[in-house]
Amino acid sequence: MMKAPVNKIIPFSNVDGPGNRCAIFFQSCPFSCLYCHNPETIHMCRSCGKCVETCPVDALELKDGAVKWNPVRCVDCDTCIKTCEYLASPKIRFMSVEELVAEIKKRKAFLRGITVSGGECMNQSAFLLELFKEVKKLGLSCLIDSNGYYDFELYPELMNLCDGVMLDVKAVDPVFHKELCGCSNETVLKNLDYLLKIHKLEEVRTVILPYLDEQNEKTVRYVSEKIKDKSRYKLIRYRKYGVREEGLNKLGEENVSLEYMETYKKICAVNGNKESVII
Repeated sequence: MMKAPVNKIIPFSNVDGPGNRCAIFFQSCPFSCLYCHNPETIHMCRSCGKCVETCPVDALELKDGAVKWNPVRCVDCDTCIKTCEYLASPKIRFMSVEELVAEIKKRKAFLRGITVSGGECMNQSAFLLELFKEVKKLGLSCLIDSNGYYDFELYPELMNLCDGVMLDVKAVDPVFHKELCGCSNETVLKNLDYLLKIHKLEEVRTVILPYLDEQNEKTVRYVSEKIKDKSRYKLIRYRKYGVREEGLNKLGEENVSLEYMETYKKICAVNGNKESVII
C-alpha cells in the first residue's frame, strides 16, 4: 500500500486557495530557502535520537533504529523541532490514500476542496495522483501548492485531474535564486509558462525581501508581465518569525513594511497585473 509522509493537516483553511479547504502538508523539499518559515519540513528525520532526549513529555522514543512519535502524549511544544540540527521533524505520519480520504470525509460538507502543500508536495507525485482520483469522487476540487521544482509538463494525468497550481516564483535572476533557495529556477520559470498555457495557474506568490530592491523589482516585473490579469499575484511580506538563523544572518531580522510593499503593487499594475494582493 502506497504511503506518504504527512507533516500536518489543517482541517479548515481559507488561505490555501479559494473557499474553505483542507490543507495537507507533506514532508521533504528539494529547496532550502533562506526565509523558509517551516524549515523543519525540508528533510526527512535521520533518527539520530537527539530529540528523544529533549522531549519534556516522553512523546518520542528510539525504537528499532527509528524515532517513533506518540501524538497522544505530544503537547506540540516543538522542542523536538528546535533540537533538530537537520531541518527535519519526528512528528510525521506515513499515511495511505485511504487514511487521508477518511480524514477529508469527516469535513466534506464544509469544504470546497483540498490543497496539497509541503515541504514540496510534488515529491509525492504518484501518491497525489491516487489521492486526487479519490477526492474528485467526493465532488471536491484539488489544488497543488508548489515551488515549481518539478516539470509539470511531465505529469499530464495529474495536471488533468488538478484544478490549479499555486506557484512560488521566488526569484527570476538565476544566480540569486540559487543563493536564496539552493536550486536552479529554470524549471520554475518553464512551469510558469506551461501553467498559463493550459489555464491551470491558480496564483503566483513572491516573497518581497528587505533591502533587495533590484532583485525584488526584477522578479515582480517579470511575473506581472507574464501573467497580466490571467492570475492573482500574491506579494508576501518577508517576516523574521520562524526563519532559521542562517536566513536571519543573510536576510536580516527586520520585517518588510506595508509601505515598502506598496511600491511593488504599483509595479504590478504598471506591468499589466491589477490582481496583485499584499499578504
